[in-house]
Amino acid sequence: MDYQKRYDEWLEKLDESDPLRADLLSIKDDDVEKEDRFYQDLSFGTAGLRGKVGAGTNRMNFYTVGKATQGIADYIVEHGKEAMEKGVVIAHDPRHFSREFSELAAGIFAANGIKVYTFPDLRPTPELAFMISRLGTQAGINITASHNPKEYNGYKAYWEDGCQVSSEVADGMLEKINAVDIWTGIRKSDYEEGVRNGLITVLGEEYDKEYLDKVLGLAIHKGLELDLDIPFVYTPLNGCGSIPFREMLKARGFRNWKIVPEQEMPDPDFKTVGYPNPEDPKAFKLSEQYGREFGAELLMATDPDSDRFAIEIRDDEGNYIPLNGNQTGYLLVNYILEGHKTAGTLPEKGAMVKSIVTSTLSDIIARAYGVEMFETLTGFKNICGKIPYLHEHGYTYLFGYEESVGYAACEEIRDKDGISAGMLVAEAAAYYRKQGKTLYDVLLEIYDKYGYFAEDEPNLVLEGIPGAQRIKRMMSSIRKDHPTELAGYKVSKVIDYKDGYEDIPPQNALKFFLENGSWFAIRPSGTEPKIKFYIYSNQPSREEAVAVNKKLKDEILALIQTIE
Repeated sequence: MDYQKRYDEWLEKLDESDPLRADLLSIKDDDVEKEDRFYQDLSFGTAGLRGKVGAGTNRMNFYTVGKATQGIADYIVEHGKEAMEKGVVIAHDPRHFSREFSELAAGIFAANGIKVYTFPDLRPTPELAFMISRLGTQAGINITASHNPKEYNGYKAYWEDGCQVSSEVADGMLEKINAVDIWTGIRKSDYEEGVRNGLITVLGEEYDKEYLDKVLGLAIHKGLELDLDIPFVYTPLNGCGSIPFREMLKARGFRNWKIVPEQEMPDPDFKTVGYPNPEDPKAFKLSEQYGREFGAELLMATDPDSDRFAIEIRDDEGNYIPLNGNQTGYLLVNYILEGHKTAGTLPEKGAMVKSIVTSTLSDIIARAYGVEMFETLTGFKNICGKIPYLHEHGYTYLFGYEESVGYAACEEIRDKDGISAGMLVAEAAAYYRKQGKTLYDVLLEIYDKYGYFAEDEPNLVLEGIPGAQRIKRMMSSIRKDHPTELAGYKVSKVIDYKDGYEDIPPQNALKFFLENGSWFAIRPSGTEPKIKFYIYSNQPSREEAVAVNKKLKDEILALIQTIE
């Protein structure tokens, strides 16, 4: 069925009073917009669903969310009565329609005889991930678009291991989803009725405390080892982090901190930040303003669902320096290992996990402490999905992370967690301050000790059908005719993950190694209309590493832009 026929079908099927019908009528003369909304079904995969909110098969709305939920319900029912009784736990973020989509999903699961647990209000993604293992549910759903702009919403699906669904599970769910008729095949019941009849259980505050206790249990140094008067600023970027982050800071005894007031309360329009991604230094504009007024040594931010976490630190001249995900990772890897060693709690067979596009400097740090660093594909379904393997082989999991400001320090929270990452960074800053050092000093010490690395993660945003097609052409062209020399250095090795590599499963990604020790990788984003680049250099000085990285970045982007 072509996009016009799908458009006409929706216009015919939707009730006159449905706001989605008015939305469709507003684009009746815009063929480009109609095609973008109806040329495909909103893609469901290991990242669940994600897209702009609006009418259409390629949009987030009550029909596409309902179809996905009914398919997942059918998948759970197929797993038997025990799976249905174990049930599903559902959370949501502050975005437009997040609560409504979560209540719709709860009503659909309940109508299919599946036990449902929900929260009374928005909750962080990592708390949802923890509740899967805590409650022993068969699955979990979070209605969130993470760090995407306000026009987006999403639907993260988790399985019984507490991780986002694997490819195998996602494929099984997708088969069921595709079999659902969007107009007649969705069984649903009223949310409030489900609460009254006991099919839907609203979780109490005691479960929030259990999550917080799990985070607090990650503490390495306490009390007099820390300078709890360290000044810092935190922003939840109008998302889920405000309450749990504040409670964590109070429980740890920090006394001298400030929340950015304009970004403290949930706001689905993110009016003071625009693009609510802490990975983007522009998200720290207000934090920097308050930081200068407050004399803050550290600025911290979580994204709207509080799974991503990023920081800015003050340098020797008093300027705030944004750290990329790799640099924050260096600080965390170093602190966790150094901390456990000084505390005498470093396990004999420790393990950490990072993605294939994350800097190799952390491998060097881990080896210095006798800890093995494992690599997986991007995404915490893969990073945390490595934990069972580690257990089977006698390892103790210590930490997992990837360059896109995601960190997982607790093996019972099998997703990236901005709350626990924030606790460990604040603790590390307070610990080093007690020793007369800043996080900036420690980062320079890491480079001095382990090597001068530079990191850059540029990306190109290419939206819509033309953008998706161009990204495919870019990957195809680079794969077919890849560069043999860049920045004056020969390409010594190429890894194509299309069909998998060694013990790494397939992914649409390429990795290039240069003769001078630099390397870079290219991959399309799985959740956004982007093609992403990861560039790393190791040179005799930090300045040289930065210079080489810049030259590599310029040449790589110039090359990719020639592909129309």
